[in-house]
Amino acid sequence: MSEHRIQTIWQRTSADFTYASYNRDHEWRFKSAVTVGASASPQYKGNPDLPDPEDAFVAALSSCHMLTFLAVAAKHGFVVDRYEDAAVGYLEKNAQSKLAITRAELSPRIVFAGERQPDAEMLRRMHDEAHHGCFIANSVSTQVSVKEQASG
Repeated sequence: MSEHRIQTIWQRTSADFTYASYNRDHEWRFKSAVTVGASASPQYKGNPDLPDPEDAFVAALSSCHMLTFLAVAAKHGFVVDRYEDAAVGYLEKNAQSKLAITRAELSPRIVFAGERQPDAEMLRRMHDEAHHGCFIANSVSTQVSVKEQASG
């Protein structure tokens, strides 16, 4: 179907290389044009000002759901003016006692344009369609739930 390639680039900046001393900052390069600074989670000596892989994972789930939802809404004849999500991923021990993002909660706030507005049932159905059509959600075992927010 398609391939998705990124580069992850890290360079040592300390004289020594121990768990306590090596830098965690690195770069993600997408399509050779966009570079995003990244680091480890602060609890693992990372830079709190940069996204970590766990943040990126939750962002990918949120972004994929949004993009799929927009397609679903358009196919149902609704016009979306704004979509904003406050997603949260939970790093917890899974059934194998390994740390994992075991669940993610998406909390989208969606503003629809025009007189045609989805009712609560239609909104739920569109989110369900978006979830089942999201490539990222289909690729992971993380439980993803959508907590619909009032538009505004």
